[in-house]
Amino acid sequence: MLNDKKLFGIAAIFNTPDEIINAAKKVVESGFTKFDVNSPYPVHGMDSAMKLKSSKLGFVTLVMGLTGGALALLFMYWTMSVNYRIVIGGKPFFAFPALIPITFEVTVLLGTVATVVAMIALFFKLPNNNHPLHDTNYMKSVSADKFGIIIEANDAKFDEKFVRDFFQDLHPLNIEMIYYPEEENYSVFQPKFLLFLFTTAIIVSGATYFTLNKLLYITPFNWMDDQEKLNPQKPSDLFSNGFGMRTPVEGTVARGFIPYPYKGETNPVHVLSNPFLPTKKNLELGKAKFNTFCSPCHGYFADGDSRLRGQFPNPPTLHSKRAIDFSDGMIYHIITNGQNVMPSYASQISRDERWAIVNYIRALQRAKNASSADLIEINKETGTNGAN
Repeated sequence: MLNDKKLFGIAAIFNTPDEIINAAKKVVESGFTKFDVNSPYPVHGMDSAMKLKSSKLGFVTLVMGLTGGALALLFMYWTMSVNYRIVIGGKPFFAFPALIPITFEVTVLLGTVATVVAMIALFFKLPNNNHPLHDTNYMKSVSADKFGIIIEANDAKFDEKFVRDFFQDLHPLNIEMIYYPEEENYSVFQPKFLLFLFTTAIIVSGATYFTLNKLLYITPFNWMDDQEKLNPQKPSDLFSNGFGMRTPVEGTVARGFIPYPYKGETNPVHVLSNPFLPTKKNLELGKAKFNTFCSPCHGYFADGDSRLRGQFPNPPTLHSKRAIDFSDGMIYHIITNGQNVMPSYASQISRDERWAIVNYIRALQRAKNASSADLIEINKETGTNGAN
């Protein structure tokens, strides 16, 4: 009786790794290109024996990784520089170093996900549960302790008799004809399938609703959801104002901390003096903190040229006679207490940093309002004269 099934290929089974290596070399030398080798474990040297080319999967990883990085940078640029422009701590709108971690994360994420999807769907062509090799004696053997090679019928040089004779010359354990399985089609609109689908959906939905909305709130399985305690941001009947969160009692002082005693005063300069000398280290600290917290409004040189134009009123220049006549204590007090629309920066800047900012402001004022004595002193230090 003739077999009317469509032939997928002819397979041969060998007993040792050396035999399958030799068989792969012979197949390549004979000019076959549509063939594959199956073994229960990786065989060293098989790639070169089969003359396999490098996988194209790496290009998928490269392209999708670069795409992810580019999309991340483009999105952050559009968000920060175009759609939602906010100056944070004096930084530019598009602060590239701060965006590197997110760019790296998205690059790795998209590259990895695309690699896995491409490997499964494109290279392995899964899910494919109807492959001709499935459930064959050949596959059972090479999945255990044997080694097999199969030449597919769609190879340009394939001839059934020639391939059988070719394998016979290699002295395999046995040769097996592999056929395509019969196709089985099932309609999704069969009544029994639709009934099963509907019943499953009802059972799963009902069980989920009961578990999440009833079972978890039945004693003793309520997981201590109802407790006699005050939760953050929750109302409370215990206090007259109905708030569960309580503010500290007025005048409360944290352990080891002395609060600023002149809060709310307008001119406590009679008791505040700068405890730090304007050393190079102190001026560098003051410059760093001034550029971060003060420059968005006051400008990098304290000219009052705000980078937040249109968002807040520009502050006055710190080079006016009034600002220059401020004592160090007055400037420190303004930073600590705030003045007019300027808020207090006590929570963002430490006390030592505030005094460092005062010293840096003095350096800016002196640099822009240098006196004749200052110029003479600079000329002496640089070795130049006033004419130059």
